[in-house]
Amino acid sequence: MGGEGPSRSPGLPEGASLRPVLEALLLAMPEPLRTGEAASLLGVEERAVSDTLRELAEEYRRDGRGFQVVAVAGGFRLVTSPELARVVLGMRPESAPYRLSGAAREILAVIAYRREATRAEIEAIRGVNCESVLAVLLEHGLIEERGRREAPGRPIVYATTTRFLEHFGLNSLADLPPLPGAGDERADAGEH
Repeated sequence: MGGEGPSRSPGLPEGASLRPVLEALLLAMPEPLRTGEAASLLGVEERAVSDTLRELAEEYRRDGRGFQVVAVAGGFRLVTSPELARVVLGMRPESAPYRLSGAAREILAVIAYRREATRAEIEAIRGVNCESVLAVLLEHGLIEERGRREAPGRPIVYATTTRFLEHFGLNSLADLPPLPGAGDERADAGEH
């Protein structure tokens, strides 16, 4: 290893093609695989990574595999095919997605469409206390505390997380459907 530091990108292993390396990364990554990070790690063009992941997604879909590659939360992830999810959940019930109550969905919608919101802002829109639902959403990692508003009492600002995007199968907040009866007044979507 000599003088090589940990920041050096390993690049593609000698003689390896991009496809199996990306498959291995998809299997190993706990978070969605971001094309830019993979390209940098492997020393290849980002477009090559993106194109190869899309080819893999199409191949798995065409071959009727038990898994698929999906674009979600700003990256790509290997997931169980939807038609086999019940079988997997039968073996691992603890991996079942969190079932959201109507109140939780409403609060998530307020936060997602506004990009961020305080408890008081959410309660003003919904007309009811939301403290306990916010605690559950925080516990499940669907929202996070993003800082404090420069206002009296310095209220906590909540924002959605990457886990929120994954839960709803969204690549970014820009993928949210337009609100009924409103023009697309959504702010520029960031990472979450």
